Amino acid sequence: MQAVRLSEHGGPETLRVASIDRPNPASGELLVEVAAAGVNPVDTYFRDGSYEPVGLPFTPGVDFSGTVVETGDGVSGFSAGDRVYGTGIGNGGFQGAYAEYATVPTDRVVALPEGVSLLEAGAAGVVACTAWRALVDHADLDPAEHCLVHGGSGGVGHVAVQIASAVSAQTIATADPSYHEAVSELGADTVLGYDREDLAEAVLEASDGGVDAVLDHRLDDYLQFDADVAATGATVVGIGENDPAPAFSNVAGARGKDIEYQLMSVFNAPDLRVPLRGVAHLMATGELSVTVARRYGLKDAADAQRDVLNESVFGKLVVEP
Repeated sequence: MQAVRLSEHGGPETLRVASIDRPNPASGELLVEVAAAGVNPVDTYFRDGSYEPVGLPFTPGVDFSGTVVETGDGVSGFSAGDRVYGTGIGNGGFQGAYAEYATVPTDRVVALPEGVSLLEAGAAGVVACTAWRALVDHADLDPAEHCLVHGGSGGVGHVAVQIASAVSAQTIATADPSYHEAVSELGADTVLGYDREDLAEAVLEASDGGVDAVLDHRLDDYLQFDADVAATGATVVGIGENDPAPAFSNVAGARGKDIEYQLMSVFNAPDLRVPLRGVAHLMATGELSVTVARRYGLKDAADAQRDVLNESVFGKLVVEP
């Protein structure tokens, strides 16, 4: 079979397509014919060595969708021909989706309802599980609460907007002006340019005085901002930062509002199947779709990993074997 292989850590040029033997599913695994594999920044961290993989050489890719070809010993609930999707980003790790076939542990894969696109599902894993855990598990978002999603056009952000809308929250999102209409169509009640000088005032006005939940992908830029626009008792869920040492300029303001700051990583999901099933249900009912901005073949995986870090796109990038 054809697969993207990494033999040494380095830049995108280290990714090369090679012919390798098709893997056999071990006990508790599925062999999946891959239809689509989402491209995530985390894929580049495994490639460059920031996150150490199990060993070299290996095939990158943690998000996948496809069709079950074979089941390993001890597997129940899955049969050859089943459509499935999932992600291997949780504890225990999984790589291998940038390939024609991949073996997948059953604790990180779920059945895909009929009518849901394999292409969209392949792009969903990391971003959908992150958004679900942030808003449903950690923020416990309720109907009619006000929710602020930073970066509403990004991978996690555009899914988070739809999840917030699905629970009938009043959703405010920030995005580049070129994406405002698209983010509104996803269900955001208010979309604001992230670089406007009066952004805090605009958020406060749109939320009747303060938001109840915040999804923040750049804590180094918005840590204090989140406190400034939060309502008393709000929850701020932090999923990322560019600078590893974000800081408050007025911690007393945050303390005075009893704000709860929840830092999270989808790596720590206790059971990835829970958010995967929730997202699959929303996709099946038409309440959530994953926008695929660009599609790449295996031979273009290096370009995909460059673009996921350097290009501004609405939605997700996908590799199709």
